[in-house]
Amino acid sequence: MSAIDAITQDLLRKVSDWAGSFTGAYNLRVDGGCAGRQSTRNIRIEGKKDKPGLDIHIRPGTRGETVSIPACVTHGSINDLVYNDFYVGEGADVTIVAGCGVHTDGEDAARHNGIHRFFLEKNAHVTYLEKHVGTGSGAGLRSIDPVTQVVLGEGAVLEMDTSQIGGVDRSSRTTSGVVGKGARLLIRERLLTEGDQEARTDFQVTLDGEDAGVDLISRSVARGRSKQHYRSRIIGNTRCTGHSECDAIIADQGMVSAAPELTANSDDAALIHEAAIGKIAGEQLLKLRTLGLTEEEAEARIVAGFLK
Repeated sequence: MSAIDAITQDLLRKVSDWAGSFTGAYNLRVDGGCAGRQSTRNIRIEGKKDKPGLDIHIRPGTRGETVSIPACVTHGSINDLVYNDFYVGEGADVTIVAGCGVHTDGEDAARHNGIHRFFLEKNAHVTYLEKHVGTGSGAGLRSIDPVTQVVLGEGAVLEMDTSQIGGVDRSSRTTSGVVGKGARLLIRERLLTEGDQEARTDFQVTLDGEDAGVDLISRSVARGRSKQHYRSRIIGNTRCTGHSECDAIIADQGMVSAAPELTANSDDAALIHEAAIGKIAGEQLLKLRTLGLTEEEAEARIVAGFLK
């Protein structure tokens, strides 16, 4: 792995819990290029031949391993685009860490666009962790626009834990999935916007196999004059279960819109959605202030607990 500068190190610590090195398989992407790569006996990482990105092959039966694929943009005038495909063999059980950070200290924009596709074979299980952050003192736009496509084979499980933890001016998160027999897709999204930031989330999941299931949970906080738009659509084509939940807190002049949608094409499809948008409860602030916290400290404590 080549030398890592201070900005990259800071971004890595924020998005991937990097502590100076990677264990197991990894690919580090910095400013649109590979800054380090390592495969293992069970996880093979290869660069694509026809476009920027990776093919990650995980052998059947692989268990307990982690593959890290963080991407960092360290200055403006970068518009990074990457295509990563994950092929997870039957019965494998692994963790994928895929954080992204964008940084600019000038007037030029720093952008990252990641297109990830997951193909899980029978009874495979993946825990996918993804953090996004923007840093830097410049006025240039910081944007991250991830696209995720999921195909789950029989009995497969994909658990996605995604978060936008601050500093991203514009984001558009698009996730689609096709869930097979007895498979499950579990997504937890956490999102913080401040100032004039704007974020869009769009989920669409099709439950095609009997006893397939999906659980979409979004927690978000919109502060300042920021805007958030949430849309989810679950389509049940057979006996299946689907749940979509969007909870949002508005502070200052923030705005949140939520549009959950359900389509049942079978009378055995059990689908439900929930949406709640509101401000921080006054009694919560009062209780914390009686413990000696300022109003700003109390609000920060409540927001942190909500997004945890």
